[in-house]
Amino acid sequence: MDAQMGAPDFWTSNERAQKHIGKLNGLKKSVLPVVAYQKKIDDIGVMLELMAGEDIAAQEAYDLELKDSLAGLSTALDELEIASFLTGQFDRNNAIFSIQAGAGGTESNDWADILFRMYSRWAERRNFSVELMDVQPGDTAGISKATILIKGENAYGYAKAERGVHRLVRISPFDSNKRRHTSFCAIDVVAEITEDIDIEIKEDDLRVDVYRSSGKGGQGVNTTDSAVRLTHAPTGIVVVCQNERSQIKNKATAMVVLKARIYERRQDEQRAEMDRFYGEKGEIGFGAQIRSYVLQPYQMVKDLRTGISTSDTQGVLDGDLDRFVNAWLRAGCPRHRNKDIQMEE
Repeated sequence: MDAQMGAPDFWTSNERAQKHIGKLNGLKKSVLPVVAYQKKIDDIGVMLELMAGEDIAAQEAYDLELKDSLAGLSTALDELEIASFLTGQFDRNNAIFSIQAGAGGTESNDWADILFRMYSRWAERRNFSVELMDVQPGDTAGISKATILIKGENAYGYAKAERGVHRLVRISPFDSNKRRHTSFCAIDVVAEITEDIDIEIKEDDLRVDVYRSSGKGGQGVNTTDSAVRLTHAPTGIVVVCQNERSQIKNKATAMVVLKARIYERRQDEQRAEMDRFYGEKGEIGFGAQIRSYVLQPYQMVKDLRTGISTSDTQGVLDGDLDRFVNAWLRAGCPRHRNKDIQMEE
């Protein structure tokens, strides 16, 4: 593929050239880290050969260097292992990430706002970029719903681990009696699908509403009817986009999100895994959570799917989520587990 880029007619079609370069870069990101890791192992092999011919004092010096090298190899191996799990069709794509406040009123709206900050920080830690697509403020505080686009290599592959209901237990800052409250929010994640997919949306099935944007924004955003809400009647899926000044751009972005969500739902139905994906969220309330964040009477964050827990609640709320994401990927998403079962059979 590198050689093909040197062909005289390579840039005849800019679109084809960009697809070629994108695919090549993706392959390099998969292959080159493995090649570099193998080189490090070869270097350690050379070091062991050198140690064999040295005296005891020199061997002790080599031994310290060897231990440092092995510690670095262990960390790198963990990263390669996690990356090897991201083999889904759209794992490399950007992620459309939605946060929906559930049972709990103002408490849940504030919890949704906390989650919004947590996932924004997590994305920054992974060098992903975050683009706000839509946000609906809560009646008193926080947000009732928000949709963001997380951009980066394997963004969807990692973010899909967070799909489900998240539960918070704390002393409410909105309760004058300082009582303990429980709040819930649902996280939904779908891949941004830029490839051509077989999703036909009939005009008769689509309701388009336009209105004035709300929340943060410049003069051009908040003084024109640029916000767009699409409602797909057969599935009941609703998509809102209000981050652009142009109504046309907002509608185009909303259509991309709508197609992605319809496609994801169809895939879920075909795999008979609604309980794992959409059905797993169930009611946004008691008994449906995938993770609990307890701040009172003790401090603990526990993932109920993998059993992973930590008392570093502040670190987690600041975006330190990789321990939960990686554990979920290691446990295997439904698609990987189904493949393993078929192979055994």
